[in-house]
Amino acid sequence: MLRMDQVHVIRHKHHREGHGIRRIARELGISRITVRKYLEEPEPRRVEKEPRRRPVLEVVGPRIDLLLDEWSPRTNKKHRITSPRVHRQLIEEGFEVGERTVREYLAEKRRQSAEVYIPLVHRPGEEAQVDFFEVTVEEDGLQRKGWKFVMRLMYSGRDFVHIYDRCDQICFLDGHVRGFTYLGGVSHRVVYDNLSAAVKRIVGLKDRELTDRFEALFSHYLFEPCFARPGQGHDKGGVEGRGKTIRLQHMTPIVEGKDLEQISAKVLADVDRMWRRKVRRDGRSLEELFKEEQSEFLPLPSEPFEARKTQPVSISSSSTCTVDGVLYSFPTRWARLDATAYVGALDIRFICRGEEVVHPRQKPGNRRICYRHYIGELSRKPQAVRQVAPELIGELGEPYGRLWQLLEDSHGARKAGRVLAGVLGVIEDHGEGIVTEVLEQALGEGRCDLLGLDALQDPPAVLLDTLVPSSLQSIEVQAGRAADYDELLIGAAP
Repeated sequence: MLRMDQVHVIRHKHHREGHGIRRIARELGISRITVRKYLEEPEPRRVEKEPRRRPVLEVVGPRIDLLLDEWSPRTNKKHRITSPRVHRQLIEEGFEVGERTVREYLAEKRRQSAEVYIPLVHRPGEEAQVDFFEVTVEEDGLQRKGWKFVMRLMYSGRDFVHIYDRCDQICFLDGHVRGFTYLGGVSHRVVYDNLSAAVKRIVGLKDRELTDRFEALFSHYLFEPCFARPGQGHDKGGVEGRGKTIRLQHMTPIVEGKDLEQISAKVLADVDRMWRRKVRRDGRSLEELFKEEQSEFLPLPSEPFEARKTQPVSISSSSTCTVDGVLYSFPTRWARLDATAYVGALDIRFICRGEEVVHPRQKPGNRRICYRHYIGELSRKPQAVRQVAPELIGELGEPYGRLWQLLEDSHGARKAGRVLAGVLGVIEDHGEGIVTEVLEQALGEGRCDLLGLDALQDPPAVLLDTLVPSSLQSIEVQAGRAADYDELLIGAAP
């Protein structure tokens, strides 16, 4: 094949100088066929009428295919088939083949079997994608694992982000409610993985049996749920890539905060701030695209979806029950009754006979005991007061902390428990506010005699004269003496 400068000489002599093909061939010492070829096409390419034979691959190719079929059931991402391994196997079996030949053959097979991606078109308000991602956060000074819920609008590229304590169905549903509310509408379709919060099982090749709570969610908001093919996360590549980007650009270094709600607010504000700065190549801002989406959204229902799990519970004799591996306490009047637990992402609402108690949701294995629920029982059990005094005082706060310290210093822990039990009895009868006011006054004066509580005690019962019949008012009943009984016993038989 000639160099480009030689091609230039041939074409110049013919088209500019007017030389014929025979003369050019004679002057340059090349054939007329070559001259004619470069005059017809300045950059001729070699065209083979039929592919060249590759005798080595014709022999080893079928064996390589057979090895791939035999080994594929015993491979995974960490133990994949490589060209050096296949080449070694072929050499051991007596084939004469180079590793480069094997590598090129395997590369061509992978190329032919690789999926071809289709450039998709995203229209306003049509599609959102949802997924969970594991992240690390610093909550109240301690680093821990959390789960990032991401809802991404595919037309405007706007994201909703919230960090949860766990990756369960309740948080999955709660993320949708928060996301739709934040975005101000509902996209027509939402695309998911085949996660267990939404899919019970895959039936056949395409059908899916969905969970009851997820069906209730999309029936409430009227969007169409769509699912990626099993193991094909790139079917929702928008949110897949965005989840990694948010972690690297908005959560690195690790985000800190008092709790997950504060951390979520920080991340979402940063994500939204950067989103508002973005402009497409055609000059349109992403905010303009979002306004287009808003006009195409499905409207929000008048009431948000109740993203809670309803669960009947039985209150034990200790006025507690266990939900998701966590022990919760209740007022003692609930003991041995049935109640209903409404389990949310952040808290659990318990209802029993029209009363309601709300507990923050805890991690499995923890306890959530509120000793305020046991004030009435503790007022009758001084020893129990002594055992739970630090927890109880922590809940009551001041001035009960100072009171307990003074009582321990003055009388010791045993008597201090008895005195505090009496104070709890007054709280049970008259309320915590009044008792706290009296204690503040006493401790402010440097006293811990608690005389001010006497005024809160009920006065002893007195029989009024107006309640005694007139015929009995003149009768005086004298108090008896022990000596009177001694006289009665004189002369009695032994």
